[in-house]
Amino acid sequence: MPPKKDAKSGKDAGKGGKKPAAEDKSAGKEKKGGNAVKVRHILCEKQGKITEAMEKLKAGQKFPEVAAAYSEDKARQGGDLGWQIRGAMVGPFQDAAFALPISTVNNPVYTDPPIKTKFGYHIIMVEGKK
Repeated sequence: MPPKKDAKSGKDAGKGGKKPAAEDKSAGKEKKGGNAVKVRHILCEKQGKITEAMEKLKAGQKFPEVAAAYSEDKARQGGDLGWQIRGAMVGPFQDAAFALPISTVNNPVYTDPPIKTKFGYHIIMVEGKK
């Protein structure tokens, strides 16, 4: 049993053969943000509108409800953009998405302050990483 513990902690990763080394590599990618994120956002052209949306989130309203009421893009139905791969998103949005921890719509961890891109202001949350 002790060698398994050491392999998980990374101490004996080299001694454990191919499987633990592969596990360590995938764990390393996950910590860096992986290559894809399941992301939701709220997009508003005007800063005042995104500020109102942020206030609703802080008051405890669910992310999809706020997105449906405030977002100005095709992802209005809850703000769901689905799985997005690295390189498919605009720079500041991508950086923020991969930096966020995984959370849920009922208890979201989102960008505060909103992220500014050429499309407007975004409040972003991440539901999954791979």
